[in-house]
Amino acid sequence: MSITFKHIITPEQLLSNLEATNFAILDASISPVGNTATPVFQWPQQVVPNARRFDLEGVFSDQQSPLPHTMVSTEVFTRQARKLAINQDSQVVVYDDQGIFSSARAWWMFKAMGFDKVAVLDGGLPLWCQKQFPLEAAKDRVLARGNFVAKPRAGYFCDYHKVSKVLTDADVSVMDARGAARFYGKVAEPRAGVRSGHMPGAVNLPYSELLSEGRFKAKGELQQQFRALAGEQKSLVMTCGSGITACILAFVADYCGYRDVSVYDGSWSEWGQKLSLPVSCD
Repeated sequence: MSITFKHIITPEQLLSNLEATNFAILDASISPVGNTATPVFQWPQQVVPNARRFDLEGVFSDQQSPLPHTMVSTEVFTRQARKLAINQDSQVVVYDDQGIFSSARAWWMFKAMGFDKVAVLDGGLPLWCQKQFPLEAAKDRVLARGNFVAKPRAGYFCDYHKVSKVLTDADVSVMDARGAARFYGKVAEPRAGVRSGHMPGAVNLPYSELLSEGRFKAKGELQQQFRALAGEQKSLVMTCGSGITACILAFVADYCGYRDVSVYDGSWSEWGQKLSLPVSCD
């Protein structure tokens, strides 16, 4: 009986399943943001064997949107997932070359499309390489078209209208995954024309605080962090710079048992440039 991975898969677990025919391994890396260092190992020179490219900055972002990393339509997601040979019975594993950064975005997108057999590789490519597990150069090969069928779930992504409404709702917690310096407006935003600061009423939970040495912290510790900020039952709305690391918060919230979770897709790249929307640095 095969095991289904729905949140985290360890490097050892993936290694033992590299030859499994139903595994679809996806590299969801994006270009370094801001002052982030360029990874030592990256696509296409070094990838997990048989990995396929989940192009978050290309076909898996809405190219008609003026904002970065905007969720694509159901039709586009379905078409591109099938091109990656993803089937209804596939076990999808996503990773990125920074460790835990953009892979959770791909995970959240699959969840939004009604697909649950998807897991994030703990530690990503850096930990895989640290363990000296096998690598290869990306292969340019023809893939059999998959039979993936999207079953969209409402509420996984939201817009600034919803965020504006819930900021003063005591039953909703808006969590910002950016670092404290950006959250409190002590440094300039990396994107031109975007104000510094945060949404009034939002709380800061830098995604890095959910990690230890590049891996997710133990589940009990993660649950304590969320309870301290959001209690037991609150609805959660996650935001960040452009909708990428907000998905790390969403991933961990789902892992910890929160079920009413939404990601603000435009995030600060939208909110910070809309002069009609309030900004706080307190």
